[in-house]
Amino acid sequence: MDLRNKYGIPSNAVITIAGTVGVGKSTMTNSLANALGFRTSFEKVDTNPYLDKFYHDFKRWSFHLQIYFLAERFKEQKRIFEYGGGFIQDRSIYEDTGIFAKMHYEKGNMSEIDYDTYKSLFDAMVMTPYFPHPDLLIYLEGSIDDVLDRIRLRGRPMEQQTPVEYWREMHLRYENWVNSFNACPVLRLNINEYDLMNDEASIEPIIERIGYFMKQTQALKK
Repeated sequence: MDLRNKYGIPSNAVITIAGTVGVGKSTMTNSLANALGFRTSFEKVDTNPYLDKFYHDFKRWSFHLQIYFLAERFKEQKRIFEYGGGFIQDRSIYEDTGIFAKMHYEKGNMSEIDYDTYKSLFDAMVMTPYFPHPDLLIYLEGSIDDVLDRIRLRGRPMEQQTPVEYWREMHLRYENWVNSFNACPVLRLNINEYDLMNDEASIEPIIERIGYFMKQTQALKK
């Protein structure tokens, strides 16, 4: 069954998946791409030259890390739109400045000068009429207890060793960020309302919601 045509989702749509660690962004990205016949766009972590350095010295490398992320995500966003769309994207360029760079600055890991420089560069590159924003951002939301349960279940060593308070802070930062986000339309999905790992068919009601939501937002623009 062609779910994309059934629910009226344009073949050139670009949909970004956002949410804190543990909510299932990668699973949602793959499931939507498979169901819609879209390509995927994932963050390239293995080729990041600053990541290991950053974990050994936050203050020395936080600015470099964020600039690298900004450049790579900007290039990827351009590539997606030059290709003609039809992509599901795991994590957005907006989270870098709205959550991570801001957190580094507020925790003293990035100087005020570096933070202001980063924000100015981000605004010049991204917050302009010429930058191709996604058609839709899907925010995967759940309670902090739900998120912590999922982090425990997937059992990644680095995540298990991370203090619970870090995940609580990250959850709160994401909630604050999405509540003021307006670069593109936002559809919120509660992670308890579907189970893509055990029920592949649960993707169809999500696609139906996406199609309806996109039609509504398009109608409002007219």
